[in-house]
Amino acid sequence: MNRLLSMAVAGLLTFPGGATPPPSGQTIDEGRTKGVVLSNSKIVISGSGARGGKSDGYVLKRPCWYEPGMDASDMLKSQESLRAYFFRFTKNATEEKFEKFIKQFKDKIGQPGRWWGPAYNAADPKGEACFADLDPFVFVPPNNTPPAGITIQELAEIARAALTVPEPTVRLSPDAKSYVNLPTWVWLEGIGEPRRSVTATIPGVMSATVVATLRDVKIDPGTTADRAEVTESGCGTAGKPYVKGGTFACGVRYLRSSIDQPQEKYTLTVTTVWPVAVQGDVVPFQFAPVEVGTTRDVPVGEIQSNVRPG
Repeated sequence: MNRLLSMAVAGLLTFPGGATPPPSGQTIDEGRTKGVVLSNSKIVISGSGARGGKSDGYVLKRPCWYEPGMDASDMLKSQESLRAYFFRFTKNATEEKFEKFIKQFKDKIGQPGRWWGPAYNAADPKGEACFADLDPFVFVPPNNTPPAGITIQELAEIARAALTVPEPTVRLSPDAKSYVNLPTWVWLEGIGEPRRSVTATIPGVMSATVVATLRDVKIDPGTTADRAEVTESGCGTAGKPYVKGGTFACGVRYLRSSIDQPQEKYTLTVTTVWPVAVQGDVVPFQFAPVEVGTTRDVPVGEIQSNVRPG
């Protein structure tokens, strides 16, 4: 069968009647973040972590796979509806060739099982080529998964790849400029709910949910330990806002001026750490935490003092 027709078959296999996949199942693309792009797939992505945040670039181990589709009866109906398409795009098409094409679907009528079709991650440069190497349809008996068939573990990985967390605003005190030996307080704003989840679902077949929960923050002063002392004991999950007379417990004390640094400033990075768990323990492994860093430039000067005689 020519490739154009094969791709049309795969599309009808995955989406009855040739319907377009739901937007939430095609793309996770919000602001500056693109996590995973599901092509020719019936997987639906949902949840608070599927949009409005920043991804850490998690990469799926396999860029293409088979997904379960129609039973034998529905598949036959969908392929018979391709008659006009067959004669338009198949070279030297004849009624005999069309009947030969349809026979493979007629032969499965009455047999238990489903036709599975290929899908791929279009965000991966290897995805389309991987998809092209798969058969446009494979008949699979009940309670079986074909080679390259999607598993619950891979569905959890798709949810993980789609996961984003908030990219907060870093606040400092002093804000515009700090000084040598002066505590620079650090805190975060705009985190919102400290729990984000993403669910990847093949409707009526299986579902996997990953949950990320904000645990703590890490501070990188943008220089070496002999030039800056970091204090994180009181940072918690959002740093510690400046309070007059308060105890300094989250931030940086710069020990040397930034006058000799590029653009005469240090680049401070605050990273939020979000451990990730798979809900329901449906897979036997743990994902690495999502870590998202936000930077701030910090010019540091020397405190000037005037000494008057007498």
